[in-house]
Amino acid sequence: MAEKGTLVNGKVLADHPLQNSAVEAIKRESVRRTRSLNAPSPIQQFGPCGRIMKNSAMVMTIQDPASQRLTWYKPPLTVLVIKKIRDDSVLSPFVQLVKWLITEKRMVVFVEHSVLDDPLLSNQPGFNMTRDKLMPFREGKDDLTDKIDFIVCLGGDGTLLYASSLFQQSVPPVMAFHLGSLGFLTPFEFVNFEEQMINVLEGNAALTLRSRLRCIILRKDEATGKPTKAPTSLLVLNEVVIDRGPSPYLSNIDLYLDGKHITSVQGDGLIVSTPTGSTAYAVAAGASMIHPSVPAIMVTPICPHSLSFRPIVVPAGVELKISVSPESRNTAWVSFDGRSRQELKHGDSLRVTTSIYPVPSICAQDQITDWFDSLAECLHWNVRKKQRHLDELSDLTRSHSSSNDTLDSLDRPDTLDS
Repeated sequence: MAEKGTLVNGKVLADHPLQNSAVEAIKRESVRRTRSLNAPSPIQQFGPCGRIMKNSAMVMTIQDPASQRLTWYKPPLTVLVIKKIRDDSVLSPFVQLVKWLITEKRMVVFVEHSVLDDPLLSNQPGFNMTRDKLMPFREGKDDLTDKIDFIVCLGGDGTLLYASSLFQQSVPPVMAFHLGSLGFLTPFEFVNFEEQMINVLEGNAALTLRSRLRCIILRKDEATGKPTKAPTSLLVLNEVVIDRGPSPYLSNIDLYLDGKHITSVQGDGLIVSTPTGSTAYAVAAGASMIHPSVPAIMVTPICPHSLSFRPIVVPAGVELKISVSPESRNTAWVSFDGRSRQELKHGDSLRVTTSIYPVPSICAQDQITDWFDSLAECLHWNVRKKQRHLDELSDLTRSHSSSNDTLDSLDRPDTLDS
């Protein structure tokens, strides 16, 4: 017999006079609260008198991941296709995709100019007819801001990192197909790409908002303290790495958090990463793996000359300042997602904080399933032989005991023939 009552938070509470007040209280709580990540947003009043000072910048609002779904307020008309370079296996899928987008979906397709220079593409059936309809662009020369509605990546994780670097402000939704080596950030298989593309273009897809780091290099003359160059600003999806470069000496790097000196790093260097980057260089250096929806910045030392320097996680809203210590014997080198490598000299500083422009990565299934599937398939997370059940161990023990008894009985004198 079905239980009658009121459905609250997925549970049926039986109708009873003594329970009415509790049911109404739960309903009011459910209506009042907003959701932040996978938990309720905390109440900002503490007891009769205490509360958080009201400030428009005090709270970073983050949606429940389950509610982060793609929607188009108008049909996408332009698409940027990023293809893995120097990989012949991607040529055929690339041609199939761009032909389908142009002929079936009537979309304007942008590709890198260097892609069209590949002589092997001319040997692909039907590509010469499609070639003239493609819109080429050159990195660093052509501005794609507000020109692209949708991005498709064909290759490995590097294609997604490259797509991120092309957009230093708002990024269009990115759909990444796994045609590379690792594929941690590329959840889609190319086998039935038409069906998957139609679902996405119709708005039937979940999103992972992958936070990025805004990195600003301030150049100052060590003697005068005056700026020598205009600040350099870059957005990174994985990490910014500060290391000792070609020098044989230890790095000696000062780390500040919101203007306060936290520590000095003596070792090979320092990794400052996003949650997305936690499964890249950072995890190889001993950091924890963090789901990309968690608002955080990871600070991981590289081979520190200390037994107690463990990786740390700080709130996403803080600003980190990194500079070469005045006592350092050498300069440092900094790279951004493995690119734009440059020297950080005495007097220079690097400011790092979370950018307001994330990368909206389209999920093949959902945020949780995609991430744990990548952990299992790409990193073999928690792969181990299963422990045997107790019944199996008892059988093995009895079998072993029986064999020992037989051998022991042969050794006893009373079992031997006189």
